[in-house]
Amino acid sequence: MDPLADMLTIIKNGNHRYKDFVDVPSSKMKQNIVKLLKEEGFIKGYRYVEDNKQGIIRIYLKYGPNKERAIHDIKRISKPSRRIYMPIKKIPKFKDKVGTVILSTSKGIMTLEKAKELNIGGEILFQIW
Repeated sequence: MDPLADMLTIIKNGNHRYKDFVDVPSSKMKQNIVKLLKEEGFIKGYRYVEDNKQGIIRIYLKYGPNKERAIHDIKRISKPSRRIYMPIKKIPKFKDKVGTVILSTSKGIMTLEKAKELNIGGEILFQIW
């Protein structure tokens, strides 16, 4: 079971169906990823909803004035069956620099651009464009 892949699939499917929002089970890692997606402009916003269990993150999806999707696709790179760790200098270019690559590093979850600034590598979680 891969909770991150489940979250990305929920977001992708909700986006494909033009949902206003989707709900995903909460965790610290998911909260950090959703915060990054908001900062990068892929989602409108998010909020934490208490449910007397682990909590829920309600993610508000973003569309243009003519229903253009802000998220075209999401691709999981590192998986539980095959983790992909790389130093910053060896991380390949993804989709001709279109979109954003999200990494899990020793300094936390961040975009590839931020990791390059800090000159640290890590686990390549997923790419979103």
